[in-house]
Amino acid sequence: MAIRTLEWRDGALWLIDQTRLPMKHVELECRTPEAVRDAIKRLVVRGAPAIGVAAAYGVALGAERSRARARARLLADVDKAAECLATARPTAANLFWALDRMRRVAQSFAGEDVGALRRRLLEEAHAILEEDRATCRRIGAHGMTLIEDGQTVLTHCNAGGLATAEYGTALAAVFAAHEAGKRVAVYADETRPLLQGARLTTWELQQAGIEVTLICDSMAAEVMREGRVDLVLTGADRIAANGDAANKIGTYGLAVLAKAHGIPLYIAAPKSTFDMSLATGEAIPIEERDPSEVTCPFGFRTAPEGIKVYNPAFDVTPHELIAAFVTEDGIIRPPFDVNLRVLFSTGE
Repeated sequence: MAIRTLEWRDGALWLIDQTRLPMKHVELECRTPEAVRDAIKRLVVRGAPAIGVAAAYGVALGAERSRARARARLLADVDKAAECLATARPTAANLFWALDRMRRVAQSFAGEDVGALRRRLLEEAHAILEEDRATCRRIGAHGMTLIEDGQTVLTHCNAGGLATAEYGTALAAVFAAHEAGKRVAVYADETRPLLQGARLTTWELQQAGIEVTLICDSMAAEVMREGRVDLVLTGADRIAANGDAANKIGTYGLAVLAKAHGIPLYIAAPKSTFDMSLATGEAIPIEERDPSEVTCPFGFRTAPEGIKVYNPAFDVTPHELIAAFVTEDGIIRPPFDVNLRVLFSTGE
């Protein structure tokens, strides 16, 4: 099943509004960098790879809307668009990777034809989208080898097509296994407070005809104790050079539980999610979101007025709790500090 999370149509970026799923399938039109930034911040589009693709188009939109007639002025407007988009969310590495790539393309463009530069930036955004689609297929092909026929996967949050340009990261392995004829079932954590697992992951798996069972986050330990889970498979938003990985809040606890029950935890992510400039996960910036997501989820108050709230959107799983990473270039196993250096020393 191919979900087109985002598409370029009629001079605009169109996004599936993931805040409305699964009850309504609505698309949002973005024609300015500010609109793309707002969509990322409001979780209309979410998932590190999808955020990166959206940001690339946001820069292209900034160039398209610029009235500059000279190269220097257009480059300044491109930088302004990138700076705007960089404030959307702090944790997802792909956001900054995509913005840096678009800036490099703009700065390296030879010639003074501003129309040609605008076209070149849009071409690069298209390339980032197509590369993500291909990358996810490769992640799926590698990841499916970790799933044996008849096994059950536990996943957290949403790392399917909705989190990428089309096919997913963690769920790509499940989709690929299913397409290859393997019998595979999934337990999906609801993923509080915004229920990405309940709303998005179950919807994607159901659409694909894959057996899925929804559980509350707090049920994961019991499901593991009962022997219902063979492996845990999640995505990630930023991964440090030593293998410490930031993902949706609750992943760290899931990793501790998996370790206690002797269940391997795998993380599927493209190379663009790795931040080799950070030695450890301690340096990964963690986004803290609006308290109302906890006290009034989906507009329904569940806590007293004025209650103090701590609402980090992500946590960091230490590398020693991770069995392997699944990337487009293959499966990376410990020692991560050595093997990740090797992965990135081989070039793009």
